[in-house]
Amino acid sequence: MDTPNTPIPDTAAYFDDPQRQPLEIEPEQRRGPAIFRWLTQAMEHVIATLLVALIISVSANVVGRAVFNRSLPWADELARMLFIWLIFIGAAAAFARYEHIAVDILVRKLKPRAAHMLYLFQHLVITALMGVIIWGGCLVIARASSRTAILNVPWNIVNVSLVLCAVFIAAVSIWRAWQSVQQIRSPSVIITPAGDH
Repeated sequence: MDTPNTPIPDTAAYFDDPQRQPLEIEPEQRRGPAIFRWLTQAMEHVIATLLVALIISVSANVVGRAVFNRSLPWADELARMLFIWLIFIGAAAAFARYEHIAVDILVRKLKPRAAHMLYLFQHLVITALMGVIIWGGCLVIARASSRTAILNVPWNIVNVSLVLCAVFIAAVSIWRAWQSVQQIRSPSVIITPAGDH
């Protein structure tokens, strides 16, 4: 049984991978390139604005149906467009902050050089996938000429969110791949939870 004076263990070691620190973008701690920090914070402000607009749009439709017995078709269309932008900007901001779900049990057990070889491979694959998405997104934008049914907004305003998200993720992946190359050449002395260097 635990005694009352037993200190509570630090759970941060289970959430943060110390070997990943050179790859992290943290605006609050001024870690990572300034352009990525600034863009991440700007995206987070846009996400908050989009979320408020989405809530207002959906609420207006609910009030219209419940109180006035009249639906607002434009509100549903606007909510759909805002949600698409919210998804892609959110994905980019989460990628910058390393907040996507990942299984990191293997990389935590590796020595720093081997871990960064795995990070390098991971970010090269991500960059290649983002290249495919950018190429496909640009094709869709080039060929699309339709507009939304009610608000008459060009669909390319919605489609461009995918391309912008992929461009940002690709840029961050290239930077992280370069950081991993530097760590492979001369790894920083980082103490892992197991005590390895």
